[in-house]
Amino acid sequence: MTKPAIEVQPLVRQKAHSLGSTGEKWLGELPGLIGDLEREWSIAVGPPLPGGTSSYVARVRTVDGRDGVLKLSLPATDFAHQVRTLGLAEGHGYAHLLAYDLERHALLQEALGPSMDRLGLPPTRQIETLCAMLEQAWRVPRAAGQAVDPAREKALALGEMVERLWESLGRPCSEQVVAQALTFAGRRAAAFDPALCVVVHGDPHPGNALRAVTPRVGAEAGFVFVDPDGFLSDPAYDLGVVLRDWCAELMGRGSSGDAAVALARSYCALLADRSGMDEQAIWEWGFLERVSTGLYVLEFGAEEFGRPFLDTAELLA
Repeated sequence: MTKPAIEVQPLVRQKAHSLGSTGEKWLGELPGLIGDLEREWSIAVGPPLPGGTSSYVARVRTVDGRDGVLKLSLPATDFAHQVRTLGLAEGHGYAHLLAYDLERHALLQEALGPSMDRLGLPPTRQIETLCAMLEQAWRVPRAAGQAVDPAREKALALGEMVERLWESLGRPCSEQVVAQALTFAGRRAAAFDPALCVVVHGDPHPGNALRAVTPRVGAEAGFVFVDPDGFLSDPAYDLGVVLRDWCAELMGRGSSGDAAVALARSYCALLADRSGMDEQAIWEWGFLERVSTGLYVLEFGAEEFGRPFLDTAELLA
């Protein structure tokens, strides 16, 4: 395998720079870390893979001729939760975990095909498939001792982040959008029930759903998830993340808020029908995720990637 250049995706590089000296150190040490892991894990690292926001990802070949994928995460990510979730899943709904190093934020996983968002599938087909995948992913058992503090559950955390970033970024969206997001955060927090929580993926968008190379147990939908956050939450939260995307489709309806709302509501109804979850809960999580994601991405300088989330939130508010 020809030795490739260490090419970090632009969005990953931006996020690394936003971390200051920690991110700069990670970028500078990447070549040496890759060389160390090649020796320790008996792999040959190939070309980097496209996509991602928080890690360097590349194809590898193992010493016995098998294909795999190496992922080196930025140190700011909650890498231990990801490894724990992949390990407990044992390939059911998720990529098979082959090796990992928690200290160096490195993992080796099975080779997979392209991500769902690169296959040109209609949004409704993607949504239906993601629902089928989540149904399996939510069966991953909790880790021993894993719990969630009601004072730190996801809705409260997102609401606090929206308030903080909206001010620190100079109020980059309307007050109406932020007020709506905070109202929904309050409703979801009030509805929090630890007994109903599952181990959610946390970011189950089409870019994190990769096609299985061959049919196998645990990948009955034809795809498996990568990059789980693996925390405990309302399963409707994951469905809200699915609803959060589709910015191009919503903005393709022109400047008409009514048309964008109708399309987003149709996606939300499909998610509720396929999952059996409450439609309004999905809608509220989806709007909260849309606003918080837009602000979060703007914080590390990726205006082109983050702005569509806020622009579509204006249409839906």
